[in-house]
Amino acid sequence: MAETAQAEASDTDDAAGRIIAIRGGVVDVAFEGRSPQINALLLAGELAMEVAAIVGDGVVRCIALGPVRGLGLGQAVSVRGDGIYVPVGEAVLGRMLDLFGAPLDGRPAPDDGIGRRSIHRPPPALQDRVLHAEVLETGIKALDLLSPIERGGKTGLFGGAGVGKTVLLSELIHNTVENHHGVSLFCGIGERSREAEELWRDMGEAGVRDRMVMLFGQMNEAPGVRFLIGKAALTMAEFFRDDRGQDVLLLIDNIFRFVQAGSEVSGLLGRMPSRVGYQPTLATELASLQERISSTSRGSITSIQAVYVPADDFTDPAAAQIFSHLSASVVLSRKRASEGLYPAVDPLASASVMLTPAVVGQRHYDIARAVRRTLAEYEDLRDIIAMLGIEELSAHDRAVVARARRLERFLTQPFFTVAGAAATKGRLVPVADTLDGCEAILNLTAFDLPESAYYMIGPLSDLPEAP
Repeated sequence: MAETAQAEASDTDDAAGRIIAIRGGVVDVAFEGRSPQINALLLAGELAMEVAAIVGDGVVRCIALGPVRGLGLGQAVSVRGDGIYVPVGEAVLGRMLDLFGAPLDGRPAPDDGIGRRSIHRPPPALQDRVLHAEVLETGIKALDLLSPIERGGKTGLFGGAGVGKTVLLSELIHNTVENHHGVSLFCGIGERSREAEELWRDMGEAGVRDRMVMLFGQMNEAPGVRFLIGKAALTMAEFFRDDRGQDVLLLIDNIFRFVQAGSEVSGLLGRMPSRVGYQPTLATELASLQERISSTSRGSITSIQAVYVPADDFTDPAAAQIFSHLSASVVLSRKRASEGLYPAVDPLASASVMLTPAVVGQRHYDIARAVRRTLAEYEDLRDIIAMLGIEELSAHDRAVVARARRLERFLTQPFFTVAGAAATKGRLVPVADTLDGCEAILNLTAFDLPESAYYMIGPLSDLPEAP
């Protein structure tokens, strides 16, 4: 493994250049001598830039990592190092940092005796990777039953705008970080500043902030910052995995913004757009990030990623590429959200490689299949019910509908993270209680309690007594 890099670049510049073109967030710099390498860090006044391409004849094309306002043609540019380095080590725990490891929490920079590493690092070698067929229990019924999360794997929370991705991710943080014995790292890519502040405050109130690192590249920052902040977060996560031998929980909100920032950068660099206007390097850029998220013999990185789906179109090239890297996909449905069924997990579209008898056990597998089959049958009967009414169904079909509607409501759950706004008390439900509840509903043909009694409860024992 590469040695820890030095904290600071040399004050002596190897070469000096001048700005010859400015196009949005891309700046061309000409050098008289030897031009810097790809990913080298340049400085024009207070503005940091990263070399993205060598145009030729001593000219490099750079991505600005801040506003270019105030730059001018002919302005001097200095080489400040061979790349962007971020602090790694125990000192970053409990901190909110930016792309360069500078503090966003109003406290001093975590620089005292701490090492720094380049954000551009290769993924682990194939012979170093290991597979753990182990499930990370979340306490959320719909996830644990139908789309169990792989410990050391990658899970995507897919959905359009307003279906509850960030709320579900926040609940996962609340439920897993508290019982997670390793290190947790949150990476905000292109999201709202309000959400960053709320998460920082919530993690402090929950008492788990001291074992977390938070990095943010907000939506108002330059596309280069949003494109690189995920790699900075992974560099910190890799330190805890490889050097400390710990398990790392990496939460990313939102991985689509990484793709979006890459598309902006690609356009500014003058590359020809590909399908639906995305960058031609979409697959390569996404793989360079996702392949670094893996388990090794020393530790593991478990990643949970929110994924915005443009216009709810799951055939979008970005969504399709992200799907290919995941071990579990949780699809959030706008239709279920409109019906008030939260979390709005689509039970028929969500999937996980962990949902096999060899991993979760035969009973869990059989119950999950029976739940999906019942909900699929109900989906097929919806049109008949809408046209003719439920009275026209056979006794068997009416029993299927009764079970399915109660299962839909039983798989809703009050969340801790919205307990104040919803005037409810959050519930964490063990997998065993979820299985017992679903099995009991599946085995009944007649019910004493109405459907509403099953809505927003924890285990089935929360049901009121039948009249």
